[in-house]
Amino acid sequence: MSQEDRVIVVGAGPVGAVAALALVKKGIPVTLVEAEPEPPEDQRAATIHPPTVEMLAELGLTVEAFAEDASGGLISPIFHYRDRVSGELVAVFDLNLLKGEVPYPFVVQWEQYKLVRAAKPHIEASGIADVRFSTRVTGLTQTTDHVDVTITNPGGDSETIRGRYVIGTDGGRSTVRVRAEIEFEGFTWAERFIKIGTDFDFASTGKGFCTRNYFSDPDEWLNLFKVNGEGPPGIWRGIMPVAPDESDEQAVSMEGIQRRLQGIFPKSGDYEIPYHALYSVHQRVAKTFNKGRVLLAGDSAHVNNPIGGMGMNGGLHDAMNLAGKLADIWFGRAEPDALDRYTRQRRNAQVDYVQAQSIQNKKALEEKDPVMRRKHLDELKRVSENVTRHKQFLYRSSLFDSLKSANAVA
Repeated sequence: MSQEDRVIVVGAGPVGAVAALALVKKGIPVTLVEAEPEPPEDQRAATIHPPTVEMLAELGLTVEAFAEDASGGLISPIFHYRDRVSGELVAVFDLNLLKGEVPYPFVVQWEQYKLVRAAKPHIEASGIADVRFSTRVTGLTQTTDHVDVTITNPGGDSETIRGRYVIGTDGGRSTVRVRAEIEFEGFTWAERFIKIGTDFDFASTGKGFCTRNYFSDPDEWLNLFKVNGEGPPGIWRGIMPVAPDESDEQAVSMEGIQRRLQGIFPKSGDYEIPYHALYSVHQRVAKTFNKGRVLLAGDSAHVNNPIGGMGMNGGLHDAMNLAGKLADIWFGRAEPDALDRYTRQRRNAQVDYVQAQSIQNKKALEEKDPVMRRKHLDELKRVSENVTRHKQFLYRSSLFDSLKSANAVA
C-alpha cells in the first residue's frame, strides 16, 4: 500500500480519533495528525448519549468506556430538570424506560480525553495507521485525485503528505475548513459561558442531585454534571452564563468563581477548584461538509452551545457516517457523490435537530418572563409524568430522532 493511498485525519480529538478508528477497522489506511504533543487533557464534552454508546461498542471500546476505575465513565440513566429560583425538582427523566427498545438505555459520562486515550491504542494496533502528534497543518491543496497537506513536524521541518482524502476534525477554528475556503455560517452568543470543576460532592448535600442536572433560572441558569475525573470523589462540573457586562477578569477571579459555586450550595470555606474555563459560545454550521476531497466532521463542521450535550455526539455521528461512505467509495461499492449525501445527512442533523434543540434548551433555561417560565416548567412536568411523551422526549433529547432522520435523507 503506497503512502499516498490513505485518508489524512487532521485533529486527534474524540471525533478525529473515532473517525480514524472506524476507517482502519474497515481496512482503510490513515494518517492521524494532531498539533498537541499528546491527547489533550481538556475538560470539555463528557456526555455520551445512548446511540453514540452503541457506536463505541461497534468500535470495540466498551471495555474502556465501562471500566470501573477512573479511566471509565459513569453510567447515568437519569437526569433532572430543576427550578433554581424555587429549588423545585420539576421533572425526572429516566432512560431506563427504553430498556428492550435500545441496546444501551443510559448515558455514559466519559470525558472526551479519556475516549481519545482509549481509541489511540486500537488505531495504532491496526498496523495501517500513522499517528503523528506535535504535528501542525500549515497548508492544503487538492487535485481531482488527491490532497496534499503541508505539515510542520516536531523538529520544526516542513513536509508534504498526500492522501486520497483529508478529514478536518480540528475544531471550531479548523485550519482544514479555512484552507478549503468553506464558509462557517451562524452567530456567536452575546454572553460567554464559564465552566467550573470542583471535587466537592454535591450528592452529599441532601438536595437529591443526580449526575446530570439542568437548572432553569432567569438570571443564572446552571448545568451541573458529574464525571469520574481522576478518581473518587470525582469532579462536578458547573456550566453557567457570564453576562456581557461582566469582564473576563471578574468572571475568572476566585471571588467570582466562589460566588457561583456558593450559589449552588452555600457551605463554609472555599470550594477546591481543579480547573475552570471561560469561553465564547457559537452556533455555526459549515456551508458544506464536503468540498472535493476535503471533508469536515465534528466542531470543524458545526459548533453549538453545550446545553444538552449534543455537540460531541453529533460529531461522533458524523465520523461514523463518513467512515461508512468512504469505505463504500474506497472499495468500489459507491461513487464519490456519496459524499454529497454525507453533507445532506449530517448537515440536516445539525440544522434541524442539534442547532434547533440546543438553542431551544438555552432559551428555556434562561426564560425571564415568569408566566412563560412557569408554563415551560409545568409542561416539562407533564411530559415526564406521561410514559408515551416521556419516551418521545428521551428519543429526541438523546439524538435517536436526529440520527434516524439524518440517515433517511437520500
